[in-house]
Amino acid sequence: MTSGSPTSTTTPQQSGPGLRMTLKPEAPATGQVDGAWWPRSRDLSAELPALLAALTARLGAVERSTYHLDGWNPAGTKLATGGRTVRLDGFRSQRPGTVTLVGTGMRRLTLLVVPPETTDAAAAKAMRDASLPGGDDSVDSLIGDELRRTAPAARA
Repeated sequence: MTSGSPTSTTTPQQSGPGLRMTLKPEAPATGQVDGAWWPRSRDLSAELPALLAALTARLGAVERSTYHLDGWNPAGTKLATGGRTVRLDGFRSQRPGTVTLVGTGMRRLTLLVVPPETTDAAAAKAMRDASLPGGDDSVDSLIGDELRRTAPAARA
């Protein structure tokens, strides 16, 4: 994996230009996440459209996204993108550092969210570890010390 542009060898069509995401291969679910996403900002409405477009092949049309409220700037409850409306649901009860995307037929993916402020090296490691085939690491173990320092709760 090259610094600054994490990609995955397990899902060759997973990302478009500028999208920083990795996914575990399609297989029985293991661990707490199905991959990782490293957005460039904390503006969920600006960041989600590229992610949703990239996940269409895996999930179908994404109908809903859930996220932890403290990890993002305030967002509305709906996002119009790609000719569809996606429901956005923020919760304090959602595991911090994750987003869950629900597509057609209730197919879903939970992704580790690497904070935008994370260094290239730490982000590359977290993304690689989160997308290892058969990986069963917890979100807490995937979010190393550097990622904890850049998370919103650590900055408060």
